[in-house]
Amino acid sequence: MANSKYEYVKSFEVEDEIMFPNLIVVRVGGRHFQRFSEAHEFEKPNDEKALKLMSLCATSVLQEYPDIVFSFGFSDEYSFVFKQTTKFYQRRASKVVSIIVSFFTSVPIVCASLEVLQEYLAWRQQHCHITNQHNTCLWELVKSGKTEKEALDILKGTQKQERNELLFQQFGINYRTLPQMFRQGSCVLKTEVEGIVKYSENGTPIKRMRKDPTTVHSKNIAGRSFWNEHQSLLKDLGVFTKDVGKINSDYIRSFLFESKLMASTWIVIRIDGCHFHRFSEVHDFEKPNDEQALNLMNSCAVAVLQEFPDVVFSYGVSDEYSFVLKKDSQFCQRKASNIVSIVVSFFTSVYVMNWKAFFPQKELKYCPAFDGRAVCYPSTEILRDYLAWRQVDCHINNQYNTCFWMLVKSGKSKSEAQRALKGTQAQEKKEMLAWFGIDDYNALPAMFRQGSSVFQVHIICSSTEIPSTAFLNIAIQKKTVHDMNISRMIGKHIVAEKYWLIMPVACIARFSLALKSN
Repeated sequence: MANSKYEYVKSFEVEDEIMFPNLIVVRVGGRHFQRFSEAHEFEKPNDEKALKLMSLCATSVLQEYPDIVFSFGFSDEYSFVFKQTTKFYQRRASKVVSIIVSFFTSVPIVCASLEVLQEYLAWRQQHCHITNQHNTCLWELVKSGKTEKEALDILKGTQKQERNELLFQQFGINYRTLPQMFRQGSCVLKTEVEGIVKYSENGTPIKRMRKDPTTVHSKNIAGRSFWNEHQSLLKDLGVFTKDVGKINSDYIRSFLFESKLMASTWIVIRIDGCHFHRFSEVHDFEKPNDEQALNLMNSCAVAVLQEFPDVVFSYGVSDEYSFVLKKDSQFCQRKASNIVSIVVSFFTSVYVMNWKAFFPQKELKYCPAFDGRAVCYPSTEILRDYLAWRQVDCHINNQYNTCFWMLVKSGKSKSEAQRALKGTQAQEKKEMLAWFGIDDYNALPAMFRQGSSVFQVHIICSSTEIPSTAFLNIAIQKKTVHDMNISRMIGKHIVAEKYWLIMPVACIARFSLALKSN
């Protein structure tokens, strides 16, 4: 990143490395999935296509990330197990969680030993069975004419055998004959298969062994017999020496890696695109800036503020966005992993959903990925310096990239362009741009030079009156007295103090109030 006087704010970032020899498990679970399943009319109690979609997602995760060697899932939940020796993103919990998650909330679990992992898997499969048996009874009762409340009252306090009898006697359902995927969940693991990697000059296929994900079902995924059947698990994780007895779920929960963020501090969630150089090349983004791609990012930021009221301000540039939560926020009880995974997953999902609106002629060839982290800033001044740091970085990087791509487009190789720019100062870059016909760098679009901000504004107006504040990019077309809008403000100098003093009456206005009171 570019150097500036604001870089001291990086000292507030806390490393969250999961130390060896702990095993890493990331459990993802759908957020508000009951509402999601109702909106999309999922079949109750189990929608086979929805479950297969979940398994397909898990398979894609194992294909993308070789360090993940096993996963188990049911309903809207999946657990991903990393090999013992993994150094995936330096074992940093926030990075690991946010990259794996995709429109799920997730929690990293640190398994101190293989025995803990075994009991964890047994716990999740037991939960799958209990939940599915209960839901099968519930929805059969509802289909028979009971209300959901009546069905819940009937099932309250019932045991496993009683639920089995209810299903068989009232509805003729032998629970044991239901699809394994419903009762036992699904496992995705890697098996070695022989495949053709290339052909010799005479056309002879050259074959190599490779690991491909495969989905399997078993009534006891934590049992020695299942584990010993799969050599890849024995190699990457180890041997289960005995079967699991009684499961102590409270003991397993004690291994949750939960970092609660300090109270009465500004929480900033910064997300970054993963391998976005490759993503932008594959999707043929215009260089040095693709206006549509930036507007797509802005639309995702707007959606985040609409979805999460505690996010009061955001600033973005290129493939990065920072989201500021209000100082007294209790969102997700201020648990870092939950907040990061929810914001990152929602942002990623909106990016995919909005793609066609911004690139109607381009196919999304593969899904983007973003990582994220949560950082606490204790004072308004430090928060402001953080945002200033990101905007200064935006300016320096954009000026460099504009020169770089002008040189490349003029015929130089990327290496030659890098050498030409090495050690140059801002004035030299301006002179270089002038040589390419860009006499005034400041005449370039403000979004490229200064980034984009998104914040909430409370507006009092009547009829179709538009507030006179010039930098607000809003249009109100409804009769109202009090109307909250999400406003996108592109290219304003958030470094300048006057910016904060003229902010509209909104949650973010607390910045200027705090500055005046300190």
